[in-house]
Amino acid sequence: MKFSYTKNLYTLAVLVMTSLTTLPTQATEREYWIAAEKLPWNYAPSGRNLIHPDNGLGVWGKTLTYTKYRYIGYKDDRYITPLPQPEWMGILGPQLRAEVGDTIRVHFLNKTDRPLSIHPHGVLYDKDNEGADGGKGAMISPGKRYTYTWKVDEAAGPGPNDPSSIAWLYHSHVMAEEEMNLGLIGTIVVTRKGMARSTSDPTPRDIDQAFTALFMIFDEENEEESGLKHAINGRIFGNLTGYQASLGERIRWHLVALGNEVDIHTVHWHGQTILDHGRRTDVIEILPASMISVDMQPRSPGDWLFHCHVNDHMIAGMSTRWHVSADKDNAQ
Repeated sequence: MKFSYTKNLYTLAVLVMTSLTTLPTQATEREYWIAAEKLPWNYAPSGRNLIHPDNGLGVWGKTLTYTKYRYIGYKDDRYITPLPQPEWMGILGPQLRAEVGDTIRVHFLNKTDRPLSIHPHGVLYDKDNEGADGGKGAMISPGKRYTYTWKVDEAAGPGPNDPSSIAWLYHSHVMAEEEMNLGLIGTIVVTRKGMARSTSDPTPRDIDQAFTALFMIFDEENEEESGLKHAINGRIFGNLTGYQASLGERIRWHLVALGNEVDIHTVHWHGQTILDHGRRTDVIEILPASMISVDMQPRSPGDWLFHCHVNDHMIAGMSTRWHVSADKDNAQ
């Protein structure tokens, strides 16, 4: 009897522990309010070549301001108070963040004069939440609203050899090629399960900062050279500002690209190296619709070039600078 009683207690304990470890974790619902808006955009607000001032802006400075369509993030469903964005994000729409297991709800309001949508890469959705190709969310008319619901399942998160967070693109997909060129682009950053800082902050706890950089040639004048804006986040010739870090910080760079066959980019950082899935380098190759996340710990303070290493792209202004401070208190 004693042996049987002890054995039964042990069996009960195992069953209890098993049930506790298999209970589903509480998923978080992340809500975002995004409007599409028609706005002017200046590719070089300073009006100058900030990389090589003596060279000027060349033919690419002939016209700097164009009408663009952008995704703008708002505080709530009144769409009155826009959410602030870091200066370095430039033309990009609001960054959507989630941890594996979460649900993302995007409340979309089309404030423009043409039908638009939001189509995400990577996350799990049904046909009505695809934002493309005939579902209910595929074409939102001017003045109308639609709520997209996307699941952040395991297949939407970092793979076994990825860092603790990865980036996915989102963009309009009614007339996709045209709308991406108009500026309707943003990113979704997904953190590996268990790596988020907190329930309210899904950014990964093993990094100090993360930056996103979109390398894309915007075509403003039907392939006339002066209208081909070789931009990083929609800025040219060093006019993208705000990339700031400090010596020794753990930095993650999310690199994305869109465009045509000319959008083959070789992203290069001066003064630093990065880890690309365990490979040490200082140049990353990206193609249209590529999404690559790499890690860096700055080892040398200074104002460093960050640019595409394709010769024609450098000449046309696909460059900026980023600042590494020796003093952590001065990095922000």
